[in-house]
Amino acid sequence: MKYFLLFIKKTLRFVLKPLSFVPAIFVMYMIFRLSAQDGVTSGQLSYRVSTGIVTTADRLFDKDFSSEQIKHYANRIHYYVRKLGHITEYFILAVSVAFPLYVYRVRGFSLMLVAGLFCVAFAGLDEYHQSFVAGRGPSKRDVAIDSIGIFTGIILVRIIGWTGRMTIFRPLSNRTGR
Repeated sequence: MKYFLLFIKKTLRFVLKPLSFVPAIFVMYMIFRLSAQDGVTSGQLSYRVSTGIVTTADRLFDKDFSSEQIKHYANRIHYYVRKLGHITEYFILAVSVAFPLYVYRVRGFSLMLVAGLFCVAFAGLDEYHQSFVAGRGPSKRDVAIDSIGIFTGIILVRIIGWTGRMTIFRPLSNRTGR
């Protein structure tokens, strides 16, 4: 019975470990779909988000903004909302790429290098993809902004992974932490 349970455990790991990359593939698909939107559609989406932020702040702080004031403030934050969207989507991509790599024991500087290069390369390819979309174009600045989210996500995975290995998962670990 002991060997059967060990066999089941190893089989589950063998099957489930590769599936840990599925979220990364899903996130890459979502980024690709968002980048495939034409410039007008993309701008309208981020403007609606900007308007939602201003409207929410208006309600929270009881400012009683007029619709013109909401439009004014939404226009003022629109650029930053778009760039924060870049940071956020690439943060999520980095976490969804770095975590499975961490599970496969890619850690330390190697994790930063492998996950970072993969995600930055994807950001560059995504910008290149935008050069074929109406009203959009490639931007090195956007890749740099994406990189902020990428390396923040990888660092978070490293912190959480190291902390987990040193605390709650220490009994399961075969090796000490790096």
